[in-house]
Amino acid sequence: MDFPLLVQKITIWAIPVIFAITVHEVAHGWVAKKLGDSTADKMGRLTLNPIKHIDPIGTILVPGLLLAMGGFIFGWAKPVPVAFNKLNHPKRDMAIVAAAGPAANLLMAILWALIMKIGMGLAAGNSFFTPLVLMGQAGIVINVILMVLNLLPIPPLDGGRVAVGLLPHSAGNVLSKLEPYGFFILLALIYTGYLGKIMGPPVGALMDTIGHLFT
Repeated sequence: MDFPLLVQKITIWAIPVIFAITVHEVAHGWVAKKLGDSTADKMGRLTLNPIKHIDPIGTILVPGLLLAMGGFIFGWAKPVPVAFNKLNHPKRDMAIVAAAGPAANLLMAILWALIMKIGMGLAAGNSFFTPLVLMGQAGIVINVILMVLNLLPIPPLDGGRVAVGLLPHSAGNVLSKLEPYGFFILLALIYTGYLGKIMGPPVGALMDTIGHLFT
């Protein structure tokens, strides 16, 4: 990819990626506070200031490299701390807190679809607004990908923690023991190409559905 095109892509994708990742984390902390654990709030992490959440590798380096290579884009922020033992009903509330992140991504994808729709109307009379359309498209893509990825039932992904919270105690314990190996399982799925095959259908269906909301 030539340098000017790379700069253009980074300019368009930077805001959607940073907010997709940071709002995801804030959602975890905000819901945790509502359910009894104010750890994230006390640490100053319930803020939309991305500087408080940026992980140099997961928020900048990894998404940037993937964007430059034109491949599957994802990333992560510094996890918002949640003390599950402080939640009102730890097992149940753990699942709710975990689900808050993907839910936030879904809402952001819908918001970006609205921004894209507004941008299309403005760009019809003035090409100055075309980047707004492209940024809206990027916002839909990154948020849908993060939502589907995080809903995979692999601890420590959100879907794994939701599954642990919903499964019977014995089955939940067995699944939770996979958490130290979750990252390696994810890498194996990426390397073998199975991650794309697993995520492709739900990502495509969600993008089509959200895209049709404002058409």
